[in-house]
Amino acid sequence: MSIAIVAVFVIGYILIALEHPLKIDKAASALLTGVFCWLVLLMGFDQMPAFQATAGGTISEPAMHKILDESLFEHLGEIAGILFFLLGAMTIVELVDVHDGFRVITDRIATTDRVKLLWIISWVSFFLSSGLDNLTTTIIMCALIRRIVKNREDVWLLGGFVVLAANAGGAWSPIGDVTTIMLWIGGQITTLNVMKSLFIPSVLSLLIPLLAATYFFRGHSDMQQPDKVYGEKMMTTLFERNSLFVLGGVGLVSVPFFKTVTHYPPYLGMLLSVGLLWYVTEFMHRSKEEQKKQGLSVANILHRIDTPSILFFLGILLAVGALDTSGHLRLMANTLDQTIGNIYFINILIGMLSSIVDNVPLVAAAMGMYAMTEFPPDHSFWNMLAYCAGTGGSILIIGSAAGVASMAVLKIDFIWYLKRISGYALLGYLSGVLVYYLLF
Repeated sequence: MSIAIVAVFVIGYILIALEHPLKIDKAASALLTGVFCWLVLLMGFDQMPAFQATAGGTISEPAMHKILDESLFEHLGEIAGILFFLLGAMTIVELVDVHDGFRVITDRIATTDRVKLLWIISWVSFFLSSGLDNLTTTIIMCALIRRIVKNREDVWLLGGFVVLAANAGGAWSPIGDVTTIMLWIGGQITTLNVMKSLFIPSVLSLLIPLLAATYFFRGHSDMQQPDKVYGEKMMTTLFERNSLFVLGGVGLVSVPFFKTVTHYPPYLGMLLSVGLLWYVTEFMHRSKEEQKKQGLSVANILHRIDTPSILFFLGILLAVGALDTSGHLRLMANTLDQTIGNIYFINILIGMLSSIVDNVPLVAAAMGMYAMTEFPPDHSFWNMLAYCAGTGGSILIIGSAAGVASMAVLKIDFIWYLKRISGYALLGYLSGVLVYYLLF
C-alpha cells in the first residue's frame, strides 16, 4: 500500500496533464486522485512510512480512524483557508471587472508590441506580488490580460510569465508566498535579511527568462477593442468604475496588513473585504432598475466564479495532504539529506519537487527535519529554501497557487505551459540559484 498511494498520485497527475487529449476535465481527475489517496491510506495505514517510524507494531481500527480523521481535519482546515482566500480574491476581481473598473489601466496601455507588453506586465507582477502575495497578484494580472489582449496564444504567454513573475516576486518578500510566511513566522528568516539576500536572485530568475523570450517572441499582439470588451452602452458610471477599482485594490492590499495586525489567517481578511464591498455595491446600486442592479451584484458575480478550478485545487491539495500524512514527503526529505547532504543541492531538488508536489508540506517537512540549532536564523539553508520553494513551483503550472490561479482565470493548458513556459521557468530558477551561490 505504501507504493500504491504513490502510484495513485502519479496516475492522477498524468490524467490531469492529459486533460485536453482525453477530453476529461482536470477537476474530475484531481478530485478522484485526492479521495483515492485517502482511501489507500485507510486500507494500508499500518504499512505507511509515518506509521512505521512512530508506532511500529500493530494499531487498532478505532485508533487508526482517529489518527486519520484528525489528520484529514487538519489538512482540510488548511485547504479551506486557501480555497476561501482564492474564492474571495476571485470575487473581488470579478466585481471590479463587471463594473468596468479595469478600464482605469487598460485604457492607458496603448502598445501592441508583444515584447513591451511582456516586460511591463511581468515587472508589475513581480513588484506587486512582494507587497500582496503571488496568488492575489496572479488573479489581478490575469484578469487585466484577459481585458487587454485578444489572441489566445498571447494571453497564455503573458499569463505564463505572470506566474513566473509573481512567484519570483513573492520569494524575496516575507509576505509574498505561503512558504516565506511559514519560514518568517517560524523564525528561520528575518525580514531585512531575506529581502537583502534574495532580491537579486529573484530579479535574475525573472530577468533571464524575459531576455530569452524577447529574442523569440517578437511581433505585435491583437488588442481588444474597448467597445467590444465593455459594450457600446456602459452599465456603470465613471464614478462607479473608479470607485470599485480603488476599493477593490484597497480590499486586496489590506489583507497582509489584516494578517499582521490580527495574526488571523489571510482568508479572514479577504472575506472581510468581500463583505464590505458587497455592502458598498448594494448601497451604490440601490436605486437602479432591478435587472441592472442584479447584473452588478455580488450574488450574481458568484455564479461567474470558476467552480471547477476551485474543486481542482481541492483535489490536488487533498492528494498532497494524504502523501504528507502517509509520511512519504518526510521520507523523501530524509532520503535527500542522507544521500546528498549538500544544502544547496537539497534545496535545488526541493524546489524542483515543489513543481510536482505542493511546496507547503515540503517546506514544513524541511522545517521539522532541520533544527534551528543546526541551521540558525538567516542561515543560507533557510534563505535558499525560501527562494527554491517559491520559484521552483513555476516550472510546472500546477506547482504553485499562482499557476493554478492562472489556469482558473485564463484556462491555460498544462501541456501548452510545459512546452512553452517551463523551459524559461527552469532557466530562471537555475540562474537565481547560481547567483545566490556566487554572492553568498
